[in-house]
Amino acid sequence: MPIFSQPWWLDAVAGDSWDVVLIEKGDELVASLPYVSRQRFGFKVLTMPTLTQSLGPWMRPSAAKSARRLAQEKDLLQALYNLLPKHADYRQNWHYERTNWLPLFWLGYEQTTSYTYRINALNDLGRVWDGFDTNIRTDVRKAQDKVGVKVRTDLSIEDFLALNKKVFARQGMALPYSEDVLKRIHQAAIENNSGKFFIAEDEQGRHHAGVYIVWDKNSAYYLFGGGDPELRNSGATSLCMWEAIQFAATVTQSFDFEGSMIEPIERFFRAFGATQTPYFTIMKTNSRVLKLYRLLQGAQGLLSFGRGKPNP
Repeated sequence: MPIFSQPWWLDAVAGDSWDVVLIEKGDELVASLPYVSRQRFGFKVLTMPTLTQSLGPWMRPSAAKSARRLAQEKDLLQALYNLLPKHADYRQNWHYERTNWLPLFWLGYEQTTSYTYRINALNDLGRVWDGFDTNIRTDVRKAQDKVGVKVRTDLSIEDFLALNKKVFARQGMALPYSEDVLKRIHQAAIENNSGKFFIAEDEQGRHHAGVYIVWDKNSAYYLFGGGDPELRNSGATSLCMWEAIQFAATVTQSFDFEGSMIEPIERFFRAFGATQTPYFTIMKTNSRVLKLYRLLQGAQGLLSFGRGKPNP
């Protein structure tokens, strides 16, 4: 089961706002669907918790032939979603390995595709390094040899938070999540031996950049990062990412950059030689009021586009 569906993770990111529907056969758990419930404008919505890449259904792997396995998936998926509490809206990002959403199409759900970038095998780090674009390898060497940056893993979470805040401050934005949530994630990840951060520090003690990863037995995930905008050309972010990838190779099998639909971020992740991997966002709006609201939002966006202006 992926880290983002583990109870300790959901406790950290959602507190008492999460629950799960289960399907058991005898004493064996065969399928589960965790969800986070929120109230928005008086409507109950089932949604994604903060800083969580994927949620969605988990089903025990089946050794059955394809036709039988797909029939089992249909029955389990439809049973899980019919067990969800009454809600106005549902939206979840599924794990990239979960590709069969057809049974939910038949229940009126919709799907859109996003992308993550993954290094699918960490058993040969030489090959991973060779897969990096030249500019990434140049940045790593620059940070190490010219700038004299060292990567530390023994600093405090407050040091990492300071770097993380600078990313948003540079754009005139507040943190999109609370410091308490970040600290809860860190504490829970340390207690479950599933998280670590890397901070690049120079000889003057300045912190250039930081990378935070979490992992389960199958994959490590880049969760968030940070950097000092005045030191952004030192190559330290690439160095931190490389150090994180090398560490990940000692605890798991693959590395997930968690993807982004923002073009400059996508370009940076792609430069690490990672494989573009699609994943699904599954959604359904049951409330007529919310359906109308979103329809009007879409129409407003089209008008803005027609005038050559960005959406508000």
